Amino acid sequence: MDVSEIVEWLFSSRSTGDFGRRSILRFSDPDDYDQFLQALQVNGPLSKKLEEIRPLEMIQALSIPSSYRSLPASLCGKASLEEDIPVSVGALPQGSLVTDKGIPWGVKHIQAPQAWSRTTGYRVKVGVIDTGVDFGHPDLRHSLDRGINLLHRMALPQDDNGHGTHISGTIAAANELQGMIGVAPRSMIYPVKAFDYNGTAFVSDIILGIEWCIRNQMDVVNMSFGMKTRSKSLLNAVNYAYRSGVLIVASSGNDGRIGDIDYPARYNQTIAVGATNQLSRIAKFTNRSGLIDIYAPGDRIVSAWLKGKHREMSGTSMATSHVTGAIALLLALKPGLSPAQIKVIIKNSAKPLKNSKAPRTAGELNVMRMIRAAEQL
Repeated sequence: MDVSEIVEWLFSSRSTGDFGRRSILRFSDPDDYDQFLQALQVNGPLSKKLEEIRPLEMIQALSIPSSYRSLPASLCGKASLEEDIPVSVGALPQGSLVTDKGIPWGVKHIQAPQAWSRTTGYRVKVGVIDTGVDFGHPDLRHSLDRGINLLHRMALPQDDNGHGTHISGTIAAANELQGMIGVAPRSMIYPVKAFDYNGTAFVSDIILGIEWCIRNQMDVVNMSFGMKTRSKSLLNAVNYAYRSGVLIVASSGNDGRIGDIDYPARYNQTIAVGATNQLSRIAKFTNRSGLIDIYAPGDRIVSAWLKGKHREMSGTSMATSHVTGAIALLLALKPGLSPAQIKVIIKNSAKPLKNSKAPRTAGELNVMRMIRAAEQL
């Protein structure tokens, strides 16, 4: 492998006018990946440009600036190239700020309160790859660990969008008297800020987030976002997490599509979540297909928001956070369960949906049924 040729190719791209775009260069052989990293590090004159190259160690890849159409000769057969796709968090336009207190309807609907005498998710580590979290929110102050800010490594993963705070509130808020209470109020949220204030990130940011969650031994990871395009790099990261015992819960998307759902929910190694409304019917906005594993409340969900407030929001993002919270309850009760076992329990214990004509349609999340199914293993 001619490393000098590759380095020259790598830094010649700035003249293409693709500012703001990125690619993922994935190596087939770990030795080639290591050799390439070492070669980059000894290129002193290029050190400033090296800051824009992000190693993705878990999948033996690099996220590199600009987009490329072909590999240099030295890399043919040894590496592959794909676009580092932009991803957006998944929620419909924001609802209004509210003053509701207590237990939100979705938390009651899945029968989480009935389980709290037995499990509250105590000490289960939940990674939330999102826009960060409002560290000053009174409903979350007992439920947060530091996490990581992948956009600014030295800073707290402080939420500047609101989406991540809303997701975290549904999972683990613990302020029933003055605020709200989430599905698993004694679980611990580790916010992983991969998305900016607009709610956008690159696939490479997600991969780095998954890598952090595995390294820091998260029990379950919430990924309330999606994209239409398949990414082999993201699939490799999801597979790695699954084999490492870390289950990823992902939202199906909000386009109302039938027979098609977003990635990464579309990968078999995740739990794919669709949304229901208060009548236990599939919400009109949710994507749906036979690939959905479970439905959960996602319509008009009240949860935590920025500056200590609360907001009503709808989307499969909101449904996903209910499922993540339920898994935290399950893992506190039965900590040895594998991702495959959890997926079977969730699917087999689902409550049949109302007015569901298709025999293959997944059911709706129910915590008490889930716990009973787990006890029969």
